[in-house]
Amino acid sequence: MQGLGKQNQSSVSEFLLLGFSSESQIRMALFTFFLLLYLITLLGNGLIITLIYLDSHLHTPMYFFLSILSLVDVSYITTTVPQILVIVTHPRRTISWGACVAQMFIFLVLGIAECVLYAIMALDRYVAICFHLHYTLLMSHPICIKMVIVCCFISIAGALIYTVFTKRLPYCGPHEINHFFCEVPAALKLACADTSLNDQVDFILGFILLLVPLSLILASYVCIFASILRIRSSQGRLKSFSTCASHITVVTMFYGPAMIMYMRPGSWYDPERDKKLALFYNVVSAFLNPIIYSLRNKDVKGAFLKVFGDRGTAQ
Repeated sequence: MQGLGKQNQSSVSEFLLLGFSSESQIRMALFTFFLLLYLITLLGNGLIITLIYLDSHLHTPMYFFLSILSLVDVSYITTTVPQILVIVTHPRRTISWGACVAQMFIFLVLGIAECVLYAIMALDRYVAICFHLHYTLLMSHPICIKMVIVCCFISIAGALIYTVFTKRLPYCGPHEINHFFCEVPAALKLACADTSLNDQVDFILGFILLLVPLSLILASYVCIFASILRIRSSQGRLKSFSTCASHITVVTMFYGPAMIMYMRPGSWYDPERDKKLALFYNVVSAFLNPIIYSLRNKDVKGAFLKVFGDRGTAQ
């Protein structure tokens, strides 16, 4: 039986990605939509990275983490959207087994990194507001670098476990993935073996990599809200609440769909719903992050006018 499993698995040379609707008008509309969304996301996140690099006033822990988040978002959306554009123009696109596994691993590394980064950024805001007198000591540059290194280690380790447990299964066909990229839940539906162990591993990893960071984020913001309530100025309270609410909105849009996707039983699989969920925590969050976290920020706007205004004057 084991030999048969190996034979079946080794016979898989490529998968067929079914993608979205096959109607030409819908496909052209989707192509235009995703292309614009991708370009705007690249522009927004690229602008944030550039401004933080060029303006010394933004060389603080908060903006350092924002630049890392923007870099992750650019990489994260690039793992899927270019392939979406290809699938929309060429329906029923194939992807090799090796490329599928590689995409699965890279997507997971970046997705887990985003999970951990949200928690780190919430912790940074918690320290800045609740321990502002010790902020520069607690969030020094070496400590920030170490936090990013730990984030990378957790991301690679988590993605490796997900990918290895998915890759070990035999796949017997039909080799059609009802998705627009190779994602673990969609790939598992093609396995011709019991996937209950994978479901258990996915739930445990989901608890560690999704629920734990989310709990830290919520705890941080509860403490932040408690500090905000002590602000005497009603205008200051309103501004702080507005900023925190927008951050929590982005976090909810990322963590909610991701938890539904990776912590549910395999029997709850719904390919059409899963495609929409994947768009939320992959494409929509990467699109909104520059708007919510940075472009609404007065410091970033000032840096934009300073950097590009000075260049315009110089010319």
